[in-house]
This record gives sequence, C-alpha cells and structure tokens, in this order.
Amino acid sequence: MKSPPWLTPWRVACVIAGGALGCSALAQPPSIRTPASAAAAVRAATEVRPTMAQALDAAWTRSLYAVEARGRQTHAQAELRVAEAWLAGAPTLELAQREGRGTAADGARETDVGVALPLWRLGQRQQQKDAADAESAWASAAERAARLRLAAQVRDLANQLKRSEAEWQEAAQQRQLLDQLSADVERRVKAGDLAPSDAMAAKADMLAARVLEREAQQAYVAQRSAWTLLTGLAAAPETDEVRVQATAATLDEHAEAQLAEAAVQRASHRLAQAQAQRGAPPELGIGLRQERPGLGQPRQNSVALSLRMPFGTQTQSLPGLAAAMAEQDLAFAVQQRLRLQLEAELTLAQGHLAASQAQAQAQQERVALLRERAQLLQKSFQAGESSLPELLRALAAAGQASTAHARQQAVLGQAQARLHQALGQLP
Repeated sequence: MKSPPWLTPWRVACVIAGGALGCSALAQPPSIRTPASAAAAVRAATEVRPTMAQALDAAWTRSLYAVEARGRQTHAQAELRVAEAWLAGAPTLELAQREGRGTAADGARETDVGVALPLWRLGQRQQQKDAADAESAWASAAERAARLRLAAQVRDLANQLKRSEAEWQEAAQQRQLLDQLSADVERRVKAGDLAPSDAMAAKADMLAARVLEREAQQAYVAQRSAWTLLTGLAAAPETDEVRVQATAATLDEHAEAQLAEAAVQRASHRLAQAQAQRGAPPELGIGLRQERPGLGQPRQNSVALSLRMPFGTQTQSLPGLAAAMAEQDLAFAVQQRLRLQLEAELTLAQGHLAASQAQAQAQQERVALLRERAQLLQKSFQAGESSLPELLRALAAAGQASTAHARQQAVLGQAQARLHQALGQLP
C-alpha cells in the first residue's frame, strides 16, 4: 500500500529520533547492581524510618511493662476509693427472731433487725488516703522507670541493627569491587596481558566476598526480625540522638532515683498506716426490736444503739507493724545504694563515650588512607606497574578497615545511648 506524500517527513523524523535515543542508551555505562544492592536501594527509598521515640512507644504497647503498669495504677485507684469511703469496712446486716414455747407463751415472738457499721479509728482514714496517694505516685514512678529500662533494650537493638546493616552494605561494596576487578582481569587474560593464575586469584577473592556478603545479609535479617518482634516495626529507626550534658540536678531527675524516692515515701506512709490501724476497727450498731408478748397483748417496739470496741489487739498487729518497718528500712538502703550506682554509671558512660569517639576518629583516618592506597594501586595495576596480589591485599585491607569502621560507629552509637541511659533520658 502506498503511503501518502505528507507522511514521509514524519517517518524520517521518527527514525532520526529513534536512532538518537538508541545511541544515547548505548553511550550510557552499564549499571552494575546485584539483587542484594537493588533490594537495599528499594528498601531505602520506600521505607520511612521511625524516630527512637516512636520506636519506644511501639515497643511499650507490646511489652509486659505496660500491662504491669496498668495493674499498678488500677490497684492504687482501688486503694484510694477505699480511703475515700465513709466506713472502714462493709456494713453488716443482723437478723434474729425468737418464738415462745408453752401454753403461757403462746404467740410470743421477738424480732431483731440491726446494722453493724465499721468505723475509722482516729486518724486512720487520713493515713489510709495518704498511703493510697503514695501508692499512686509510686506506680507512676515505676511506669517511668519501666519505660527507661525498655528504652535501653530499644536503643541496644537499634544499634545492633544499624551495625549489621552497615556491615552488609560494606560487604556488598567490597563484593562489587571484586566483581569488577575479576571481570577486568578476565578480559586482560583473554587479551594475553595477564596469566590465567591471576584470573583464578581474582575470582577466588570475588567468591569469598560473595560468601561474606551473604553472611552479613543473614545477620541483618536476624537482627531485623528481633527488632520487629520487640517493636512491631519493619523499618530500622533513626538512631541519632542529641547529646545532653549532665548537670547537678540530672541524677535527681533520673527515673530510677525518682522511683527510689517514691518507694521511700510509700514505705513511710504504709508504716504510718499500720501504726494508726492497730487491729480491727470499732463497730457502731443500730438495731430495731419488735416484741409480741402473746395472749392478745399489744406489740412493743424499741431502738438500740451499740458500740463494739476491740481491745488488746496490739500484739496481733505486731507482725504487720514489723513488716512495714522492714520495708521502710529497705527502701532507705536501696535509695542510698542507687545514688552511688547512678553516679558510677554516669562516670563510666562518659569515659566510654570519649574513648569511642577517639577510636572512631582513628578508624575513619585509617579507612581514608587504605582506600586511597587501594585506588593508587588499582591505577598502577591498570597501567601494568604493580602486580595483582598486591592489589588484592590492598583491597582486602581497605575492606576490613571499612568494616571495622562501621563496627566502631555502632560502638559509638551504643556509647551515646549508654550515656542517655545513665542520664535517665528517654528518646
């Protein structure tokens, strides 16, 4: 079929454009990307990394600490409701009925209806309320301390995940370099520039790099599974936190220190509560009696008030009082020891951070030198001025230094997290 004349210029333009596109595509260097690096790139582009605070909140909702904290708050609220009640216990209903026997007492009957009301001892209700408030404050402090302990787990696992990810990336880069080198050596062997033994050596190092990359990938997958189990999140967090300097009031604001202080207050109020209780509560009785003598006599009604006061209960209350005194002494001892422990942990964390920073700086300088040396040897090898074994040793040294630097960066992040924990700071 003959095309119309007006269509010919358009066909020519399309051919020229297609040729230009094809040439530009051929001019582009081939992209060297393995499935692992491609997966890493896709992951990095699609995942939204949560903050450490978001990771901690996610872990808190899944932890047993949250269930325990809710139980403590429920118990404290229940004790507060008891303290706010007007009675020291549940009232008791009393019913009694007596009927006469014999001819003289035909139809005689007595009916008693009464209520026994437990009363608070002098000052006992206020002590009960103070103890309930102290229990609620202790429950809140225990929740903050539990969050801080969980934050230590989240920070530690996040740094481990970051370390394994960095090691995997370094292993992938090293394998990619050796892939390119092995392909280059193979081409030069075919051209007769190098011996076949050089190709074997380059391929052996390339295969070893692949094994190391696979092992690093498996380690990363394991760490990521543990992270997902703890937080329920799939993406790794941003582990960079702003360092806050320690001040004189830092340890006083520490969650563990506040918990110890709340425990002391709780024990003191429990001791006061035990001293005010001193046995069973007194009872106020209110009763109504109806008497029917029988033999057609009229009924008689009467009202009775009674007060029952337990006495001689000091001996029975001694075990509870001794337990409350022991709890108070233990709370004081724990508080004093905790202060020394927090100071020691802060000093140790500061020293560990300073040492980690110095080591990280030295590792960074070492990596830069070894990478530069490897690049120079690679150029020298391409020019035929150096041997392949020397280049392979240089690449291996640079790769090992990069891996060590990645590990040291993880150690630095862990030291930073340890300092935050010693300061009692949440993400």
